[in-house]
Amino acid sequence: MSDRPCTPGSCGGAPKRDPTPLGDEEQELADLAKALGHPARVRILKLLIERNACICGDIVDEIPLAQSTVSQHLKQLQACGLIQGEIDGPRVCYCIDHQRLKHLKVLIAGL
Repeated sequence: MSDRPCTPGSCGGAPKRDPTPLGDEEQELADLAKALGHPARVRILKLLIERNACICGDIVDEIPLAQSTVSQHLKQLQACGLIQGEIDGPRVCYCIDHQRLKHLKVLIAGL
């Protein structure tokens, strides 16, 4: 192992370039990744994908968290567009936004 300092071009990598500004796709992917950054939100998404239908009260029954906590997770998933909520009387029924999920897959594949 050498004690020689690593300078641009000396460590086998390309010389350092000026950074390119972050684009819209990077920001969008970061926002979606943040929305999926909690295991409860991942489970909610999986549940909605598996059922392939709008679900109302069943989500709280499937996740071992308080109703208010589940509601906050649903709100975050809805804010990023991965799920849609439809008012059905006093309840809100949630389902996957398939176009948005497909777009997420494209963004991840572009990494």
